[in-house]
Amino acid sequence: MFDELEKYTKQGNFFYQATDSLEEVCNAPSDQYGVFLVYALKRGRVELIYIGKSGVDLLGAVEGGEHISDGLRDNLVEGLHFDETRRKNSWPVQMLIEDIEALHVHWYVTYDGKFKDRPKYIKSKLLQIYQSIYGKTPRWNFSSDLT
Repeated sequence: MFDELEKYTKQGNFFYQATDSLEEVCNAPSDQYGVFLVYALKRGRVELIYIGKSGVDLLGAVEGGEHISDGLRDNLVEGLHFDETRRKNSWPVQMLIEDIEALHVHWYVTYDGKFKDRPKYIKSKLLQIYQSIYGKTPRWNFSSDLT
C-alpha cells in the first residue's frame, strides 16, 4: 500500500504485547527521525491502526545542525497518545480495551544523511493514501492528523 517507504534503507520493526515493556522491545533509533506504522494483531487478522511521526517539524532544527529530542524511539515510547498519556502507558491499556493481542510496529528513517524527507510531510502523504483507499483515517489517528 505504501510503496514510497521502500526507498528508506534505515528501517526496522518490532512486536509489542500489552505485558511487555515498550522501552525494552522498541528498537528504533533515538537520534533519527521518521515515520512509523502500527498494526494490530487480533484474532488472526492484521489491521493498520496508526500512522505516526517523530521530529517536531524539523524545518531548520535538524538542517541547522541543532539536536532536537523526539527521535523515533523517544516518540514511540514517550510520545503522547489518546488522552495525552505517554504511549508506554496508554498503548497497553488501549490494547486491553480493544482485545488486541499484539502490535507490530514498522519504523522508517526518512530524514538523515541520505534522505531529507520531512516526517510530517511523509505522515500526511501516507494518511492521504490510506484515506483515499478506506475513506477514513486509521482508527488510532485523528482526522486532524491529515493537516
